[in-house]
Amino acid sequence: MRADPRLSGYLSRALSHEMAAVQQYLLQAKLVGLWGLAEQGSRFRDDVNEELEHAERLMERMLVLGIPCNATQLPPIRPGRTLEEMLYIDRDLEIDAIRLYEEAAAYCERRRDGETMQLMRSILDDELAHLRELDQQLAALPKE
Repeated sequence: MRADPRLSGYLSRALSHEMAAVQQYLLQAKLVGLWGLAEQGSRFRDDVNEELEHAERLMERMLVLGIPCNATQLPPIRPGRTLEEMLYIDRDLEIDAIRLYEEAAAYCERRRDGETMQLMRSILDDELAHLRELDQQLAALPKE
C-alpha cells in the first residue's frame, strides 16, 4: 500500500513526538539522579526505553511504506524544576501523544490501512497506560 501525504505526516509527527519524549525523559532521569532520586530516575529510564521502542516500530512501518524516517520537528526540552513539575509536563506530553495517535488511528481506519491503524492503536494504548501511571505518581506525591 502506497502512503499518502497525510499518512506520511502522521507517521513523521509520531516519530518526532517519540524522539522528543526520549530526549525529555532522558534529561529528567539525569536530573533526578543528581537530586538523589534513584527510583524516579529508573522510572524515567524505563520511559525512555518505551519511547525508543515506539520510535523503532514507527520507523519500521515508515520503511515498509517507503516514507523517509525523519524526526525533524523536535520541540525544546522542558525538564521541569521539581519532580512534581516534571510529572505535570510529562502528563501534557502524553496527552498530546494520545490526541495524535487517536487522530492517526481514525484516519488509518477510514483509509482501510489496518496495519498502520493497529500500530497507532497499540502505541495509543501504551500512552494511555503511561498517562495513568503519571496520574498515580502525582497522586502519591507528598502534599505541601
